Amino acid sequence: MVKLSTPFTDQKPGTSGLRKSSKHFEQPHYLESFLEAIFRTLPGVKGGTLIVGGDGRYGNCRAIDIILRMASAHGVSKVITTVNGILSTPAASNLIRKHKAIGGIILSASHNPGGPEGDFGVKLNAANGGPASESLTNDIYTCTLNLDEYKIVENSEISLESPGRHFISSMIVEVIDGVEDYLYLMQKLFDFDQISAFINKDFPIAFDALNAVTGPYASRLFEGLLGSPLGTVRNGLPKEDFGGCHPDPNLTYANELAELLLEGTNYSFGAACDGDGDRNMILGRGCFVNPSDSLAVLVANAHCAPAYKDGLAGVARSMPTSAAVDLVARDLGIDCFETPTGWKFFGNLLDTGKITICGEESFGTGSNHVREKDGLWAVLFWLQILASKQCTVDHLMSQHWSNYGRHYYSRHDYEEIPTEIANGIYNNIEKKMPALIGNSFADSSIIFADNFSYNDPVDGSITDKQGLRLILEDGSRLILRLSGTGTKGATLRVYLERYVSVHGKLNQNPQLALRGLIQDIDLMAEISHRTGMNRPTVIT
Repeated sequence: MVKLSTPFTDQKPGTSGLRKSSKHFEQPHYLESFLEAIFRTLPGVKGGTLIVGGDGRYGNCRAIDIILRMASAHGVSKVITTVNGILSTPAASNLIRKHKAIGGIILSASHNPGGPEGDFGVKLNAANGGPASESLTNDIYTCTLNLDEYKIVENSEISLESPGRHFISSMIVEVIDGVEDYLYLMQKLFDFDQISAFINKDFPIAFDALNAVTGPYASRLFEGLLGSPLGTVRNGLPKEDFGGCHPDPNLTYANELAELLLEGTNYSFGAACDGDGDRNMILGRGCFVNPSDSLAVLVANAHCAPAYKDGLAGVARSMPTSAAVDLVARDLGIDCFETPTGWKFFGNLLDTGKITICGEESFGTGSNHVREKDGLWAVLFWLQILASKQCTVDHLMSQHWSNYGRHYYSRHDYEEIPTEIANGIYNNIEKKMPALIGNSFADSSIIFADNFSYNDPVDGSITDKQGLRLILEDGSRLILRLSGTGTKGATLRVYLERYVSVHGKLNQNPQLALRGLIQDIDLMAEISHRTGMNRPTVIT
């Protein structure tokens, strides 16, 4: 038992994890304090099985050693971890479900940079494989308020270099191949023979792992099982600092891949995943696929994949995601749910069979195969559709827009804004909202404005204040949210959406099509004036 001299105050209620700078986590007793609250609160700890792994960033193996020794002290019967501690978030979800574990501790700061000067994170997933529920995370938060000690045993560090079985006191530590179970699951969902035949017949692909967790998975998947040539996977070796990369799969941070596809002619398909493997970016030759469009295309063509050939129970999207999938769901005659941002809100819908596929605009899509968004799953799904239809990415997108119209969509991120300035912009718009109804805006008029609230159709819980929405008469939408995924200042996210029907002009440049919305929201919210930023940090 180790006594604490100061209280732990960094965990926030309602969040399934803790994300801070690497230096923050290196403070004495800091990581241990948060883990102690988890072990005291998570149901079934004594005698249970726990899954542990992470994205390989700086601090990963040190944290695993601490988790193992604390798990033993708390009476956990078995911990399953992976070679070198490498475990993607969707693969962790699969292992939790496969082994009927009490949950999993995933070590990642998602798409944030890594290394001694970067960020680190600890996230708890529950027994269903998904992010811990709000009630459980609130209990963890309450526990942190009264911590004065933590339990840990002394034990030499266990080698994670190869599979094997070890003991810490009576607790079993099983080190497994972290890739094998996940690839087996993918082979049950998709037709690998059809995909392999397609991509190896004059359809070269490129995958960028950004020196993060998906490298080992992608190498064995694309260059192994699917037979793509060596070199298909770029930046495939996980590194503690991601090789200086920012492991966020978008046009700004995966710019080398974007240049290969958008400016070159050597590749027909490109994709990238983020630090922990749950996000994806899809590219075709000369074609970037917006994540909102990607969700709509997957739903519209789900029948092409063996796992979904019998139809979908329903679909769900986060509120900031464009309404492109809504039109597809209506056409298919299935329910479409609009939830707050955060994968845990999809969990109830998946667990009760109300939906089969779900997605967020922030490059995250998934299905009922796990309880997390899954980057490589989405990449395989796209390749499955292309192989089934024997077409290119740009042809598939053009066909989709000709059937459903086009939701021109973009997200503008203003990162590392001083918190007080970000709050001032947000609060100012919220105060104005009642008076905005009926006002002219970007050649239309505002017909609805609110701060989004969600009534969960499964458990009846209400989640409010999830983002400011302005809906225009022509179907356009403007959404403003403050993001908590960074560790420096605040990020203001502005979501812009303009719908053009099949009878309109469908092949405009998105930023040009959205120009009126971009200019008017900047004037209304005074973003450039208050921040001093002439343009967003990231445009998606």
